[in-house]
Amino acid sequence: MPIVQSIEHALTDRIGQGGIARRDFDAALERTAGALDALRAHHADGTLPLLRLPERSDDLSDITHAAKEIAREATDIVILGTGGSSLGGQTLAQLCGYAVPGLGLLRDGPRLHFLDNVDPATFEQVLARLPLVNTRFIAISKSGGTAETLMQTSAALAAVSTAGLSREIPGLFFGISEPKVEGKKNGLRDLLGEYEVAFLDHDPKVGGRYSVLTNVGLLPAATVGLDIGAVRRGAAAALAPVLEGKPPAEVPAAVGAALALAGVQAGKTIAVLMAYADRLERFTHWYVQLWAESLGKGGKGTTPLAALGPVDQHSQQQLFLDGPPDKLVTVVTVDTAGVGPKIGAKYAEASGEPGFAGKAIGDLVDAQGRAMVETFARNGVPVRALHMRKLDETSMGELLMHFMLETIVAAHLIGIDPFDQPAVEEAKILAKQYLVG
Repeated sequence: MPIVQSIEHALTDRIGQGGIARRDFDAALERTAGALDALRAHHADGTLPLLRLPERSDDLSDITHAAKEIAREATDIVILGTGGSSLGGQTLAQLCGYAVPGLGLLRDGPRLHFLDNVDPATFEQVLARLPLVNTRFIAISKSGGTAETLMQTSAALAAVSTAGLSREIPGLFFGISEPKVEGKKNGLRDLLGEYEVAFLDHDPKVGGRYSVLTNVGLLPAATVGLDIGAVRRGAAAALAPVLEGKPPAEVPAAVGAALALAGVQAGKTIAVLMAYADRLERFTHWYVQLWAESLGKGGKGTTPLAALGPVDQHSQQQLFLDGPPDKLVTVVTVDTAGVGPKIGAKYAEASGEPGFAGKAIGDLVDAQGRAMVETFARNGVPVRALHMRKLDETSMGELLMHFMLETIVAAHLIGIDPFDQPAVEEAKILAKQYLVG
């Protein structure tokens, strides 16, 4: 069942002057027609490979085969990569418990470690404590020149060699990077190629933050047994209204992009994404990179902020409700009513809350999600609601594709390229200069 989107609590005619004017929203929505036409044209001529991914299945067997080989006899799988090379995989892996508080350490193996930062103390201790003979390393870099990934991969190779496992390197390491091109340096392929390490090709035309539907996101997901075909099918559901030529009002991504643009006109320059499920926590951070790096250019864009409900009701809600009126909030909920442990009458009575008797923990989360939307609206904070009947590979694929499309359409509305990141490249070049002198 498709994700249900509602923007009724974001508009002035429902929540008052703190909301977004319907006339501004309608004008922005009308302008999305050009972006939708462009997306259909890109799909038709293949110039934006991202749009072809949902319908593809020809590469899934290679991804699945690689995942089985990597996971075979592995107690630990370490993914080396940063930003878009890691967040998509983390988002999907969280569906089966990765990095879920309390559960992550208890889930069945192999254990996943996404080392997307380069804190030296962390990395040194991880390498020292991993059972290297049963650990597999997946190094991911689109260009093959990402400094963090090259450093980490080199350190891992050294650790394995020091442990007397040099001959095992071809089976302990795996890579994802662009195909080697004559005259173009690819440090990751050169580094691992010496050991005849196997690689999957990173599509040169799919940028890292848009790569979750490629082998970059799907390979880690497949190593822990997720249905990667279902992820693609879910993405196809989000893309379908675009390809079918539906009017903008019937394309959820266009509605979301129009709301964001109209929100800027109303001074809503902070985009809060608040998800009510532990298994969506990594998704909120994937969204932050996607939105920030795609739209924050030339003095334009809005600032994305990740939040997790209900826990962040106790830390950020005060600011959201009573701070500067500069926020457009999206609340993502999942059906939880009746789910989880139920509270017995004895304990409900003893706690002073007899009304809790017979209620499940999921009932509380369901009530809090609904209450949060209404509370935002009552306090004049514009809020969009996205509801998922079930959180699984299919619905996650739909959610991911929805936000990639929303980002691309929003970029069209504000007149920028959603696929480059000039400021990031400048910082990378300067950092490397400082490093090597």
